[in-house]
Amino acid sequence: MQTHIALLRAVNVGGTGKLPMAELRAMCEQAGFADVCTYIASGNVVFRSALPEHKVAAALEARLAAYAGKPVGVLVRTAAEMAEVLAANPFPDAPGKRVVAIFLDSPPPADALEHASGRRHEAMALGRREIYVHYGEGMADSRLRIPAAKAGTARNLNTVAKLAVMAAT
Repeated sequence: MQTHIALLRAVNVGGTGKLPMAELRAMCEQAGFADVCTYIASGNVVFRSALPEHKVAAALEARLAAYAGKPVGVLVRTAAEMAEVLAANPFPDAPGKRVVAIFLDSPPPADALEHASGRRHEAMALGRREIYVHYGEGMADSRLRIPAAKAGTARNLNTVAKLAVMAAT
């Protein structure tokens, strides 16, 4: 069995996309995943499974669609891949809360950053299957739009670090 981290799109504590983490844990257990634990109420779950990444995502997406009545995107990384995302951070001196990794299903196009709009004080870099963004002055007032990231889901580097630790143990 391998440790996986599933990152759900558009899940939050309140409003649209609300999903109690107890429900998420139960869905994962019903899918046959072992040692399931969630981290903060924003759609982060760590578990073990013998299934490959695409089958893990499909199993969880099917359960989430039945629960939510609409598709909910799931991006999956192994424990090793999450550690690599953290290690590859191109902005290591920036506070982790100001840097996000936008997780994607596949490698971002080489010209992904050229198509970004609304850029002000943000710095960006491409990763293996991620786009990193350093929000120098914070995310609250950012108008940055990255079309290649539309189907992705972002986690700040503090969360990435915590998930990497959880997956390693």
